[in-house]
Amino acid sequence: MIFREVEDPDLVAKARRGDVNAFNVLVSRWEKRIFNYLWRLVGDRETALDLSQEVFLKAYLGLRKLQDGARFAPWLFRIAHNEAYSLLRRRRLEANGETAPAAERSGGALLPVELSLAVEQALARLSEDQREAILLKIFHGFKFEEMAEILSCPVSTVKSRVYAALDVLKESLAPINARGAS
Repeated sequence: MIFREVEDPDLVAKARRGDVNAFNVLVSRWEKRIFNYLWRLVGDRETALDLSQEVFLKAYLGLRKLQDGARFAPWLFRIAHNEAYSLLRRRRLEANGETAPAAERSGGALLPVELSLAVEQALARLSEDQREAILLKIFHGFKFEEMAEILSCPVSTVKSRVYAALDVLKESLAPINARGAS
C-alpha cells in the first residue's frame, strides 16, 4: 500500500495560507479523476478539459470557504458535478428549442458570449455580500444552512441576501427576455 507523502487536509491548510505549490499538488493529485468524471458526464474531451479548468479555478477561489479540509474530494467533485450539469442543462434547453420563442420575438438569439456578458454585468450590480450569496447558492449549489455556516451569519440573513440579489438580477436581466415583446 502506498501512502501519500502529504494528505489532502494538510495541503488544503497550506493552500489556504497562500501556498500555491500546495494547491498545485492538489490539482495534480485530482486532475485526472476530475477530468475523467467530467468526460463521462459530458461525452466530449475538449469540453471536459475546459470544465476541468473551471472546476479548479472555482476550487482555488473558494478554498478558504471549505470548512473541513478532509472533505476536499467530495467538495471538488460537487463543483465538477455542478459545472457539468449546468452545461448539460444549457445543451438540453438549446436542443429542445426552449430558447426559440424568445429568439423569434427578438429577431435573433443572444449569442452565448452576449448572455454571459449580460450576466456578468448584472452580477457586478450586486453588493459584495449579495454576489457572494448568489455565487454560493446558484453556482455552487449550497443549501441555506451551509451558506450560513460558510458566511458566518444567520440563515435569515443569507436568505435575505439571496432574495434581494435575485430581485436585482431579475430587474437587470429582464430586458433580455422582453426584447421584442413590447
